[in-house]
Amino acid sequence: MFEYIKGTVEFIGPEYIVVENNGLGYQISTPNPFSYSNKQGGEIQIFTYHYVREDIFALYGFHSREEKMLFTKLLNVSGIGPKGALAILASGEPAQVVQAIEDEDEAFLVKFPGVGKKTARQMILDLKGKLQEAIPDFFPNLFNPDAARPAATGSAALLEEAILALRALGYSEKEVKRIKPALEKEKLTTDEYIKKGLQLLLK
Repeated sequence: MFEYIKGTVEFIGPEYIVVENNGLGYQISTPNPFSYSNKQGGEIQIFTYHYVREDIFALYGFHSREEKMLFTKLLNVSGIGPKGALAILASGEPAQVVQAIEDEDEAFLVKFPGVGKKTARQMILDLKGKLQEAIPDFFPNLFNPDAARPAATGSAALLEEAILALRALGYSEKEVKRIKPALEKEKLTTDEYIKKGLQLLLK
């Protein structure tokens, strides 16, 4: 329904951003809301997917058309809903996901929240050999390279924002606690904490 929305980033939270366009504020869930931190108050173009299921009407947003396309492919897999697809995309390494599907690497796929052996097998059955056609030039970094902002002060607060975002993606309290000590040693932006956390969770 909506291919993309151009507007001003008015709010950024652990689960979604709000983009204002012509007086309307669109609540848009994204894989990593804090990747838009340096755009707050500025105009962006965000590719959107309008999800409608019975009593659910939601907008999901992506940096690129290719990222959106991968999201829709994942939604077509039985057992994967929007939250699960966002968690997979939030890893920041979509090429690894595609490679795991092509290599039938179930052990890698089950590391994502909500993906068990049955769902991993379904992903392989449904998507193997079909993703290259949909996304011929795979993007090496899911997020824009200019998305980071200097982490001048308040590292603890930025880390807490990242922890909330990881929980919103479906990672358990136990999983988050396991990686938190490693993250506390770093001084990063919220966006970078999320990316680093996801790398640790997928090891």
